[in-house]
Amino acid sequence: MKQYNSIKEKYPDALLLFRVGDFYETFGEDAVKAARILNIVLTNRNNGSERTELAGFPHHSLNTYLPKLVKAGQRVAICDQLEDPKMTKTIVKRGVTELVTPGVAMNDDILQSKSNNFLCAVHFSKKQLGVSFLDVSTGEFLCAQGTVEYIDKLLQNFGPSEILVQKKFKKEFQESFGKDLHCFYLDDWVFKNDYAEETLNAHFQTKSLKGFGIDHLENGVIAAGAVLYYLAETRHHRLQHITAITRIPEEEYVWMDRFTIRNLELYHSTAANAVTLLDVIDKTISPMGGRLLKRWLALPLKNMDAIRQRHDVVEYLLKHPEDLNGIQEQIREISDLERLISKVATARISPREVNQLKHSLDAIEPVKSLAASCNNEALKVIGDNLHSCELLRKKIAESISEEAPVNVQKGNVIAKGFSEELDNLRNIAFSGKDYLDEMIRRETESTGISSLKIGNNNVYGYYIEVRNSHKDKVPESWTRKQTLVNAERYITEELKEYESKILGAEEKILQLEQELFGKLIAWMQDYIDPVQRNARLIARLDCLCSFAQHAQQENYSRPEMSQDFSLGITDGRHPVIEKQLPAGEMYVTNSVHLDREEQQIVMITGPNMSGKSAILRQTALIVLMAQMGSFVPAQAAEIGIVDKIFTRVGASDNISMGESTFMVEMNETASILNNISERSLVLLDEIGRGTSTYDGISIAWAISEYLHEHPARAKTLFATHYHELNEMCETFDRIKNYNVSVKELKDKVLFLRKLVPGGSEHSFGIHVAKMAGMPQMVIQRANKILKKLEASHAMEDSGDILRKSAEEEMQLSFFNLDDPLLEDLKQELLGIDIDTLTPVEALMKLNEIKRMLGSKEKKTGK
Repeated sequence: MKQYNSIKEKYPDALLLFRVGDFYETFGEDAVKAARILNIVLTNRNNGSERTELAGFPHHSLNTYLPKLVKAGQRVAICDQLEDPKMTKTIVKRGVTELVTPGVAMNDDILQSKSNNFLCAVHFSKKQLGVSFLDVSTGEFLCAQGTVEYIDKLLQNFGPSEILVQKKFKKEFQESFGKDLHCFYLDDWVFKNDYAEETLNAHFQTKSLKGFGIDHLENGVIAAGAVLYYLAETRHHRLQHITAITRIPEEEYVWMDRFTIRNLELYHSTAANAVTLLDVIDKTISPMGGRLLKRWLALPLKNMDAIRQRHDVVEYLLKHPEDLNGIQEQIREISDLERLISKVATARISPREVNQLKHSLDAIEPVKSLAASCNNEALKVIGDNLHSCELLRKKIAESISEEAPVNVQKGNVIAKGFSEELDNLRNIAFSGKDYLDEMIRRETESTGISSLKIGNNNVYGYYIEVRNSHKDKVPESWTRKQTLVNAERYITEELKEYESKILGAEEKILQLEQELFGKLIAWMQDYIDPVQRNARLIARLDCLCSFAQHAQQENYSRPEMSQDFSLGITDGRHPVIEKQLPAGEMYVTNSVHLDREEQQIVMITGPNMSGKSAILRQTALIVLMAQMGSFVPAQAAEIGIVDKIFTRVGASDNISMGESTFMVEMNETASILNNISERSLVLLDEIGRGTSTYDGISIAWAISEYLHEHPARAKTLFATHYHELNEMCETFDRIKNYNVSVKELKDKVLFLRKLVPGGSEHSFGIHVAKMAGMPQMVIQRANKILKKLEASHAMEDSGDILRKSAEEEMQLSFFNLDDPLLEDLKQELLGIDIDTLTPVEALMKLNEIKRMLGSKEKKTGK
């Protein structure tokens, strides 16, 4: 416990797994936590006068239990025995060999194959914030700097598992980004420019960071330095796979704030079991492709040439399905190259994974040939740049056995013929039967003992057994070892020598295999860079094949991209909703046109549930998909490059921050109005509904007017319930009215979900309430009030009308408190014993009450 406590003092923030013999043990508070998280037995023992809690599990189950601890947000320090217990008479030396945290994990059971596991650092300065992201499992290292809004967006995009923050900025971080993120707070001195530059240059073995294009990002560099510091602190020293650091170029990607990312449900949703856009469009086969697709979705392009290049590849693959199928068939054979080569760098790769790496590289060869032979420039470039890694594949094939196990300790790792010394030792250890058969034959001939046999047990080792009837023939050179009832057991010099040879050979085989495997892994580290390049190219190819496959399956079309400011979508569809429709139901398509000259703002009115929000969202998703390089769910689309997508859709309270629905709505809308540009696409849904009607209409009108008069003339779709906004088209020439049509059938409403020119006069909210199962009494009452309001045609008198209507209704109702009938009914109802009342009696009682009411109606005429 003294040894444990001294190690635990160095890692107070971590749960310490302390290796004792064949178990990892936890003590005290750690044991209480571990027992709860892992659902293992919590026990205790007395150490002197103190009682200590204890919980543990077998050391070979580490890969089962470690992921559960890390996923529960624990930082786990793994303390191993650093020497063989047989070699010491005192307490075994122990030390922490690894510190595993949510952001620094290499274990396959913790990682998700199609998601990055980013460790992030955020640095606060007076003007800007710096941010850095590192996935230690793949070697990707990124950094950037910018405003709080930009960093917030990046945190949303990259979804880091753990964020490093300077201790003194804990409060500022939580105010800016909330309290839900998993953070670890570091000492202030770590976040210093000199220290960061020195750390990065030392890691990359460079004299300056200019070659990476990040030398001007002082805050980003400081954040990157903090990330490397943390890796050193968590005992991650083998980082040869982190070969470069890349700037996230803000100017190259479409701006989407965190509200937009959330509202469009690109890859996360607050609703349970909701389907996201990523769920629908992800047809990637490889883990690298899945991770890259997520990045492309988070960062759509603004560069016309880059977008068209992706569209060209998708179009080529659609026109040449044999190439598409051929490439995808080979990609299926490729494992996670990025994570496998990272395991080589960190010397954590198993023999079986080395074979996986080799088979994956084998599959790249036909991909290289296929891509190079395609009649498309971008595919040819990918084919030319894929590295065949021939020498690496040959070396693995020569040195590693095809049946190599998961653990090098299990043996049979090195292939036959690779090492003469190993082959000789194996012959001694594993061809013993032939050797012993030959010995039996020789000894039988020389002694004349026909029933002689050789055996082996744990107590005496190898022996020759002779029946008592032949013991007089035993040579003097044999030494008697054991006497049985019917036989004697002997040992010879040759057998002794053979036994020591076999025992020594098995030990030497294991030692030699480990040594040879270690040398191979060290040699393979020269191939980290080409294998990582291959992984990036295969990921890119996989994403483009995914786009082509999805476009083929869902009948998507190629969007026409231009530098215009207009947006034209013909028969567009919502990519997610159309996949959720019941079998046989067709999605109702809609066309949208926006430009800066004639139709800058489209005001969409229409009933609840008619599909206004779906039209807004599908417009944003079609633009986003086009600019990430995908084909789009529309008959045709002409898209002038968009640089910012803003959405204000749906309402949500931020109660924990003390903000109402309306406050959240106003915050988000203010952010839009303060950041619009001439290439922005703005989608506003029900602005102003969180406050009173007067306020709501006034705010919605003022926002529309601001967007119309703003020099940027941002393209805008505005869905609203306020029919009064339809009047704006008479004053503002670039505002046009549209409505989502409905068909009225007697007392039913049919939602046609089709966008047509002109404003709508009705909301049909009462019909929706009826569909939702609202009590009939409420529906009837609402209809009466609606008719009175419609008849008045006077908006300013609506409050009086409601009050007057309510008073009239009270007079008509039998719920008039002054009415003596109410007292009679009350007494009648209270006198009923419901428990003993039969159905027939209940009907009779109901009839009696009806008669009482009928008599009142005759007397009063009401």
